Amino acid sequence: MTVDNDIAESPNPAPQRRWWALAAVALGVSLIIMDATVVNVALPVVIQDIGLTATQAEWMNAVYSLMLAALLLTTGRAGDLWGRRRLLLVGMGVFILASVVAGSVDSGGALIAARLVQGVGAAMILPATLSTVNAIFSGRERAIAFAVWGSTIGGMAAVGPLVGGWLTTDVTWRWAFWLNVPVGLLVLALVVWAVPETRELGEHRTLDLRGAALSTLGMGAIVFALIEGGQYGWWVQDSGAISPVPIAMTAGILLMVLFVVDQLRRQRAGKPVLVDLTLLRIRSFRYGSLAALVVALGEFGLLFTLPLLLQNALGYSALGTGWLVLFLAIGTFLISGATPQFTARLGARAVVRLGLACEAIAVGGLAITLCMSIGGPAIAAWLFLYGAGVGMATAQLTNVILVDVPVAESGQASGLQSTFRQLGSALGVAILGTLLVVSLGNSTDDHLASAGVPADSRPAVVESVRHSAGAVIPSLQADPSTQVAGDAAADAMITASRITTGVAAVIILLGLAATLALPASVGRKEDDEEPSQSR
Repeated sequence: MTVDNDIAESPNPAPQRRWWALAAVALGVSLIIMDATVVNVALPVVIQDIGLTATQAEWMNAVYSLMLAALLLTTGRAGDLWGRRRLLLVGMGVFILASVVAGSVDSGGALIAARLVQGVGAAMILPATLSTVNAIFSGRERAIAFAVWGSTIGGMAAVGPLVGGWLTTDVTWRWAFWLNVPVGLLVLALVVWAVPETRELGEHRTLDLRGAALSTLGMGAIVFALIEGGQYGWWVQDSGAISPVPIAMTAGILLMVLFVVDQLRRQRAGKPVLVDLTLLRIRSFRYGSLAALVVALGEFGLLFTLPLLLQNALGYSALGTGWLVLFLAIGTFLISGATPQFTARLGARAVVRLGLACEAIAVGGLAITLCMSIGGPAIAAWLFLYGAGVGMATAQLTNVILVDVPVAESGQASGLQSTFRQLGSALGVAILGTLLVVSLGNSTDDHLASAGVPADSRPAVVESVRHSAGAVIPSLQADPSTQVAGDAAADAMITASRITTGVAAVIILLGLAATLALPASVGRKEDDEEPSQSR
């Protein structure tokens, strides 16, 4: 299998085995995407079980997406150089081992560390799967394979909460991690049997370690600042000392600027680079990647904050929350079957825009209608519409992003667009999670005052509600002596969630605006050409 500068070390897979290879990479993607959301509905239980703080709860989710975003450029390039299947196998092994540890720990710090290592393994898996799909399929089959890959990302993100809710309710939240072991072993077996090895040929076959360090540290510092803003203060701490947040944010931005400058200088000098940033000159790639970032930011941020609202304020169990969020996945999977027909009739660009419009309407509608009396059917309807939008937008975005990229650069392009997606995931949890916690603290104080709670009693309640991301609300409501405060905090949770989902809707609209800059020809070209070389 060769794709211009790719070389195969395994025989060309037979047509039937090629689809088994797609099944292998889709199952691998399902595992790592589902793991980004599977613990969301278990958060209140985990918070109580091992004493997580609100900041640790954010980090448990964000550090996973952060490592994906920070390392994708590096791991994508490593796969190009040393073999994508090899990287896929190593990454899955790391992911499985980290999952075993994550399900066995008894402290927040250890759980965050295990999630970090999971993110490292996932960062090896994701770019290898997309590059493999891009290499072994062509023509109409490639469009179908991309649709499967994209729909898997959108749908499995919503299946995760149901799986997590079921395990948390009927077994233990620890199996949300241990479930990765048998499924991961199945993926390893399928990859060994069906997925061919591919790697890149070229003059510069070395990894740009300086670029890898700059990009990893820069992204890490930015996400740290976003997550810890509520903990340390955006400018000064409660003690009056300077907060580390603006320092980390400034350092992160400077490191990313240095990364871009360094990559461009190395490229002009003919030296190996971590990523070819000139790909961003391609209009469809640039604006399609920006839209992908926004889609991921909205979806993963919403899937982090929504379970906290459903369980802590509206009284749903972990399993009940999972069933509600499943309607998002149902919408995604149902619309995916009709997306090829929509694309043939309207073009990929129009389908992406339609999907983002559905997402914005659904999230905005949810923000407007959220209240203590909102019923499950109304929430399910909004999530179904949102899932349909995700199914249309995510399934076609990959095709839109890569349509004008030269095949010889598809490996780097795949890694870069995956980085945009995962950076969006990390920023979604960081931005919307922080917004929820900050809004919850402010709103709780206001609602406690309105409910007549004495001023000297309010700070302790506000701190406990904010510190636990609302997980303490049910216990406050259950105690007659604090029921008034608990009811006020639940109302505050509704207010904070309306603010958070409203902001998510605005962010999705910005993604829709980015697609207005996509070339008119995007998605109307038929990728019917046959490969010129043996694959």
